[in-house]
Amino acid sequence: MTQRRIPILPSLLVLVAFVILVGLGVWQVKRLKWKTDLLHRIALLQTAPAQPINQVLRRAHQGEDTNFTRVQLDCPEVETTPVLRLYSVYQGLAGYRLITACRLPSGPYASILVDRGFVATPGAEVPRPIPGERISRPVTGVLRTAEPKALITAGNQPAQNLWYWRDLPGMARALGAQGAAPAFLMLESPAPANAEPRPAPLPLDIPNNHLGYAITWFGLAAALVGVYLASLLRKRPT
Repeated sequence: MTQRRIPILPSLLVLVAFVILVGLGVWQVKRLKWKTDLLHRIALLQTAPAQPINQVLRRAHQGEDTNFTRVQLDCPEVETTPVLRLYSVYQGLAGYRLITACRLPSGPYASILVDRGFVATPGAEVPRPIPGERISRPVTGVLRTAEPKALITAGNQPAQNLWYWRDLPGMARALGAQGAAPAFLMLESPAPANAEPRPAPLPLDIPNNHLGYAITWFGLAAALVGVYLASLLRKRPT
C-alpha cells in the first residue's frame, strides 16, 4: 500500500481561505460588541435631558466623544434661514433632509449646521418661511458626527443645491456659516406647524445582525475544513 502525500498548494489555499473566514468572524464579533454598546448608549441618551450645546462642544473640542448627545441652543430663526437639500431615504420614502445653520454665541465654534428634518420627494421644494417668524424657545436635538463619503455615493452639486453626503465644510461655505463646528445637530423640536419638514433625529430601529454574520463566517470556515478533509480521505488509497 502506498501512502499519498498531502498536496501542498491546495492545502495552503485552504489555509488562507480559513484564516480569512475566521478573521471575518472575529471582526463581526468585535462589531457586535461595538453595536451593542452603541445601542445601549443611544437608548440612554434618548431620554437624557438636553445639555447646553456650548458645554458639549467644548468637551468635544477637547477630544471627548459627544456623538448622540442631546443638546439645546437658542436659534430663533432656524425656520427662516437658507437651507440646503441633502438627498435621503427615510422610512422607505425618497426625499431630502433640509440643512441650515445656527449661530453660536460662545464656545470654540461660531456656528453649527442643523438638520431640520425630512421632506418627501413630491413635496421636496423648500418650504417658504413666514417673514419675521421666530422660535421663542430653545431648539433641541441630537449632536452627530458626519460619516465620510462612501465610494458609491454620488458627488455633491452645490450649484444645484443637491447634496448626497454631509460635507460639513462645503455645506458651511454654501450657507455662509463661519467657524462651523465639525458636527451637526439633528433637530428634535420644535416641529414646524405644517409638519414639513419632519424632524427625524435618530433612526427608530438600528439593525444589529453581527452575531448572525459571525456565525455565518465561522460556519463557512468549519465547512471549508470539513469538505477539504473529506476530499483528502476520499482520495487516499486503501
